[in-house]
Amino acid sequence: PTRLEDAPVYIDYDVSDRIATITLNRPEAANAQNPELLDELDAAWSRAAADSEVSVIVLRANGKHFSAGHDLKGGGPVPDKITLEFIIEHEAKRYLEYTLRWRNVPKPSIAAVQGRCISGGLLLCWPCDLIVAADDAQFSDPVVLMGIGGVEYHGHTWELGPRKAKEILFTGRAMTADEVLSTGMVNRVVPRDRLDTETRALAEQIATMPPFALRQAKRAVNQTLDVQGFYAAIQSVFDVHQTGHGNRRDDPDDRNDDHQFDEGESLVFAMLYHGSPSIDCPGAIQFMSST
Repeated sequence: PTRLEDAPVYIDYDVSDRIATITLNRPEAANAQNPELLDELDAAWSRAAADSEVSVIVLRANGKHFSAGHDLKGGGPVPDKITLEFIIEHEAKRYLEYTLRWRNVPKPSIAAVQGRCISGGLLLCWPCDLIVAADDAQFSDPVVLMGIGGVEYHGHTWELGPRKAKEILFTGRAMTADEVLSTGMVNRVVPRDRLDTETRALAEQIATMPPFALRQAKRAVNQTLDVQGFYAAIQSVFDVHQTGHGNRRDDPDDRNDDHQFDEGESLVFAMLYHGSPSIDCPGAIQFMSST
């Protein structure tokens, strides 16, 4: 794999046999997403979209886990005072604009997901057209525990159906690969040691199809969802999400800082709640490497 321009740190990029493979490469932090990683990831998506030699895009991750979500340690320039305006500007670009742009790239895309896929991790796999999950994959969005009603890009209702979406938001519990297979959120569940092989085989099969027909087939499905209200709902719920930030700033008691996490929940979030500024800390990394 080659590095992208400007010496990127967190993303590997490779093209062969008309397949672009984009790899999250921050395994020591369970591929937690800081702004630099997301900017590099967006550049990789744009590169694949513009390359006439690419017919299919595969998104995968190095390490035991697909992504532990947003790295609350952050990165990049931060003002002395964090305002709601700053939060909205940051999240509108990296958590909404990027995700919608990846969703609408006019080429088929496949996410290969293993291990934990937590909150912001969903914003990486949901925009992909297909998801292949390893049998050890677990998907969760426990941010209600932070006093916020779900991550910025509200794919929950569309991916899971309304009642399942409410259940996983209300409880914060993780869903297994087989459970989300039953909702249609993922296309296939495969043994962990065959995740890359099976995903590659699917990408190779799709890459033999006429590129323009693939583009139009994708557009037909996405446009149908948009006519049903997908785009408007995503935009609207992004604003609902921001009221959570505002309320949390005004009323810091409106969250469960005393919640006791068990092994079935995201202990990375436990680390975040109780004083650690990032999953990029020894306790969190020890958890992610041992589960």
